[in-house]
Amino acid sequence: MNASAGRRNVLVGTIFACTLLALVAVERLLVREASAQPSVQAPRFEVDPFWPKPLPNGWVLGMAIGVAVDSRDHVWIVHRADTLSPLEAAADQNPPTASCCRKAPPVLEFDPAGNLVGHWGGPGEGYEWPLSNHGIFVDHKDNVWIGGNDAKDAHVLKFTRAGRFLMQFGHQGKSGGSHDTVNFGRVAKIYVDPKMNEAYIADGYGNKRVAVIDADTGAFKRYWGAYGNKPDDTNLGPYDPAAPPVKQFRNPVHCADLSNDGFLYVCDRPNDRLQVFRPDGTFVKEVFIAPKTLGDGSTWDVAFSKDPQQKHLYLADGKNEKIYVLDRQSLEILTSFGDGGRQPGQFFAVHSMATDSKGNIFTTETYEGRRLQKFVFKGVGPVTKKDQGTVWPRR
Repeated sequence: MNASAGRRNVLVGTIFACTLLALVAVERLLVREASAQPSVQAPRFEVDPFWPKPLPNGWVLGMAIGVAVDSRDHVWIVHRADTLSPLEAAADQNPPTASCCRKAPPVLEFDPAGNLVGHWGGPGEGYEWPLSNHGIFVDHKDNVWIGGNDAKDAHVLKFTRAGRFLMQFGHQGKSGGSHDTVNFGRVAKIYVDPKMNEAYIADGYGNKRVAVIDADTGAFKRYWGAYGNKPDDTNLGPYDPAAPPVKQFRNPVHCADLSNDGFLYVCDRPNDRLQVFRPDGTFVKEVFIAPKTLGDGSTWDVAFSKDPQQKHLYLADGKNEKIYVLDRQSLEILTSFGDGGRQPGQFFAVHSMATDSKGNIFTTETYEGRRLQKFVFKGVGPVTKKDQGTVWPRR
C-alpha cells in the first residue's frame, strides 16, 4: 500500500468514527428529550382488603347488584338475598340446618370506615318491591332509589334513607314497551340530576331507551334510543363484532350517568359501547370497549373521578373482569386494573361502581361474585402498565 492510499484510509476511518460519534450523540439527545416529555398520567388505586368490616348476625350477601355513595360518603348497596341457596343460608331454613348463615337485608348502608350502620328493604305496605332488584342511587335529598329487572318489574321505588317508602313510579307487570310514558321495562339503574331534579332511567332489560322523569312527580319528560333515535323494541339478535354498529340499543341498557358538565354516559352493554348524549338526547359520540366481547358485553357501569373537571371516567367490565380508566374528553383508555378471581382486588362479574368524595372507587359483583370492594385512590401518576392486573397494596 502506497502512502497516498494509507492517508486515504486514515481519512475514511476518521470520517466514519466521527459519523458514528455524531449518531450516538443524536441518539442520546433524543432519549433525553423523550424522557423529558410528560408521560401519560392516570389515577392510581389499591384495593383495601380490610374494607368493609364483617357483617353482623351471620349475614351473607347474594348477588350484589348496585352501589351508591351519599353526601356523607356512606356507601349503599342493594343485593338479592333470595339468590342464596339453602346451603349458604342454612340458619334461615325451617328448621335451621346450621347456626350459620342468614340472608342479609336487601339494602345495606356502610360508613366510611366500613361499619354497617343501616339496613332495610323488602316487601312492604303501599309499594311493590322488585321481584329482582337492580341498581341503587342516593339523590341530593338523601332519598334512595331502587330499580328492578325481573320480567314483571316495570317500576322504580323511592325511599328515605331510613327506608320509609315515598313513591312508586310505574306498576309491576304493566310495561307497554319503549314508548310507554307511565311504566318502565326492567330498569337497570337510576341517576338523579340535582340541578334539574330529573331522574335518568337506564331502561333497560326489557325496554331499549333512556327515560327522563321529574324526580318528585314521576312525570315523563323525554326518552330516546341509541344515537338519539326513536327507540325500537325489535329483537336485533346476538351482537356480531364484524357487523356495522346497530342503530338501536340491545338489552340491557345498563347505565345512564350524568357528568358535572352535562354529558350523559349510557352503557349499551351487549353492543360493547358507551354512548354520550346531551341531556336532551342529542347524540355526541361513542366508544367501543373490548369490541370482541360476546355474551354479557363489556360496558356495565361508569363513575367519574372527583376532580372538579371529572377528567377521568371509570368503566366497569364485568365480562373481562376489569375496570378501565379513560380520559373523559377523548374516551381513550389510559390503563385498567383488576383480574378474574376471588381474592381482594380481583373480580367475578364486577357489576356496579361508585366514587366517594375522596376519589375512592367502590364496586359490587353479581353472579357468584357477591361482594362489595373498596379501591383506595392513591393520586395521579405515570402509567407504567396498560393493564395493571390485581392492584394489591404496596408494602
